[in-house]
Amino acid sequence: MTIESISSASPARNVDRPVAATDNAAPQGAGRPPATELETAAAVRAAAPPPTLDQVKQAVSDLNNSSQTKSQGLEFSVDNDSKRTIVKVIDQTTKEVLRQMPSQEALEIAKALDTTKGLLIKQTA
Repeated sequence: MTIESISSASPARNVDRPVAATDNAAPQGAGRPPATELETAAAVRAAAPPPTLDQVKQAVSDLNNSSQTKSQGLEFSVDNDSKRTIVKVIDQTTKEVLRQMPSQEALEIAKALDTTKGLLIKQTA
């Protein structure tokens, strides 16, 4: 076997490759054909509304009450100021917070940015 340089003037090799299926065909193993434009548009328009704060708090409570979450030292909560979900990793023996996502510093920065948003952006007509 020899290695030829790219600049050498050798004729192109013909390689037999299988012909690809048309773009409209479903990929192999797909359970159904691709959605039509109307189906896609209807799915986008019928998107579920975002959950309410009460629904999020209920989901957080359900997560915290699950035995699997307790055994792994996870605690979920919702920050009152930013309405962001917070996940804490807690040491089971000492009950010390090992890690919090987002961190307390990140929450404070986000809160400061929210209060100064009007000062940073000035629009003139």
